[in-house]
Amino acid sequence: MDPRPGGAPTVLRMVLGKRLQDLREKAGLSFEQAGRALDVTHATIRRMEKAEVGLKIPYVEKLLTTYGVTSTEEISGFLALCREANRPGWWHNFRDVLPEWFSAFVSLEGEASVIRAYEPHYVPGLLQIPSYAGAVLRAGQPNATAEEIDRLVTLRIERQALLTRAEAPLLWVVMDETVLRRPIGGRAVMRDQLGALIEATEAPNVRLQVIPFTAGPHPAMYGPFHIFRFQVKEIPDIAYTESLVGGAYFDDRDDVSAFLEALDRMCAQAAPAQSTKAILDGMRKEI
Repeated sequence: MDPRPGGAPTVLRMVLGKRLQDLREKAGLSFEQAGRALDVTHATIRRMEKAEVGLKIPYVEKLLTTYGVTSTEEISGFLALCREANRPGWWHNFRDVLPEWFSAFVSLEGEASVIRAYEPHYVPGLLQIPSYAGAVLRAGQPNATAEEIDRLVTLRIERQALLTRAEAPLLWVVMDETVLRRPIGGRAVMRDQLGALIEATEAPNVRLQVIPFTAGPHPAMYGPFHIFRFQVKEIPDIAYTESLVGGAYFDDRDDVSAFLEALDRMCAQAAPAQSTKAILDGMRKEI
């Protein structure tokens, strides 16, 4: 899944792409046949269905009629959803500092019903306090200006609003003990950050687990990742990994299953979520 062409894919755009695929298959048409109806390549049809490009209204309208949709009301309703899906998300205001490849992450994060993650290095962004976030961002982007760092911190904090909204997602994070031992931003910042994590354990939709050093090796020592799950049945689970130069998204069932299996094994190795508050409190007292 490549989020770059046409901007970050929203969940609605992914749903509509899947519906276009279902209509094409129901009509018994191949990618090539659908492409000929628009005078475009088969790759364009494929990318529309995979939400890798924006949904051009004239293209969609022509495809609907090609697929046998004759109801004016149904076509109008579908096109209205396309216009909504193509509308930039709230994070578009941060496009001056937000990489396109991460825009997709923010979009998926905002629509997920369950967010699961493994983090071996830092407190996850959704749980960071501003001073901690600033220290992490400055370390990761040493060439960024102070203004750019401030903008990124603001974006990170605004993302956290999803945890307290109505029908907030479940956030289930497994953190390596290293996350809590690595000094970031100084003693005062770490104490405040650990205090914020202790408060987070009280939230009904937040589940935190810590993998202690004593647990030994585990299946995901190669790096951090996220898994997003959605209530919309058309959208499969999506896994995300990140590197120094970009992010990678996986929606193939076998690929995502590998991430899920690794995370389930780590949850079994980690300390139970019920003990996380006591672990955090003990570490906070050590600082």
